[in-house]
Amino acid sequence: MQVNDSVVLGQTIRNRRKELSYTQKYISEITGFSMSFLSDLENGKATCEIGKTLHLMNLLGLNLNVEARK
Repeated sequence: MQVNDSVVLGQTIRNRRKELSYTQKYISEITGFSMSFLSDLENGKATCEIGKTLHLMNLLGLNLNVEARK
């Protein structure tokens, strides 16, 4: 999947979380991230922190691959 903006990234993270039957509350409890951060991220807020985002993606079993455009 190609992610071109924060909205698509947020939707991808939300979909994966739901596939795993995790609630935002559960993710918040095991990561220490606030539920408002998780909500902002899943709703595509562009100001979310990249470190937390990458940590959450790792927790959900999502890879991030970066490639040069051809």
